[in-house]
Amino acid sequence: MDSTTPGAAPQGLEAFRRGWETQIGDDVFQLPAFTPDTIGDFRVKGNVTKVHGAAIADLHAASATRTADVPGGDQDLVALYVVRCGTWTLGGGPGRGDQTVSAGQFLVRHLGHLTAFETSADLTAKFVVLPSDELKPLLGRRAVTGAAASAEMRLLTAMTDMIHMTVGELGPAGVSAAQSTLIELTKAVAKGRFDDAEPRLAPALARAAKDLADRRLADPGLGPAMLARELNVSVRTLHRAFAASGEQVSTYIRHRRLHEARLALSAPAGRLSVSELAAHWQFADSSHFTRAFKKQFGQTPTEYARSTAATPAPNGLPPTGT
Repeated sequence: MDSTTPGAAPQGLEAFRRGWETQIGDDVFQLPAFTPDTIGDFRVKGNVTKVHGAAIADLHAASATRTADVPGGDQDLVALYVVRCGTWTLGGGPGRGDQTVSAGQFLVRHLGHLTAFETSADLTAKFVVLPSDELKPLLGRRAVTGAAASAEMRLLTAMTDMIHMTVGELGPAGVSAAQSTLIELTKAVAKGRFDDAEPRLAPALARAAKDLADRRLADPGLGPAMLARELNVSVRTLHRAFAASGEQVSTYIRHRRLHEARLALSAPAGRLSVSELAAHWQFADSSHFTRAFKKQFGQTPTEYARSTAATPAPNGLPPTGT
């Protein structure tokens, strides 16, 4: 859903609402009424997915938004807000003050009815709504807050990303299992710990570890121990999660480093030498790097660099440097 294109206002809100109702419906979360200034300049885009009785929305609001009033109405659900950029201020409801979720933070709470909210411009956030049956007894009237980079939130974020990518391929049983895993991970977020023996969490744990490894490929300390420590699990649990999909942690890291090295070798200018690439991507020396590269790609780094240099540029001109 995207209402950020030039000239979309004032129809932007209605376009967004139609997209939400088509993809999510109002049985999971009903969009409230917004203030006139919000309606006049509503520039929001998002990736939304319905998962049985739950919904996931990754949102970016270029414009500030604010509800017109306290919408009211019963709606028994648990809502999770994860803010990456900007702020999201939530009405507390009767007897509770407003709460602001700032960049780098999350908030999860039970909602017995719709409440007012407002967001800043340039908001980037994840919004998840879930059935309350299993979560309401755990939360009560509490609003649980914490860091978006916490181990439990890393796993939940990885799971929502996987659901966005794969939900179209899931049958009814798979969708139901995805919702159950979301609920288990939200419990872990609320408690600040998770059951690392829960087999349904293995895919999310492996995905979170891969995401973390991808960001730290050049770190000399990257390995199973570092990833397990960052994700608050044992090394054994991490290995078990990877094994469930037929992978090994160290193999994944090595393959990703080799892939990045190959990209660097195909750069048109400013290439690093083989020994520099070996050091940058944490191989013991250039000999180890060369052997691993040839095993993975069938050519030595030097042979691969020569083959890419000899390949004509897409526009038919000689490659750079010839």
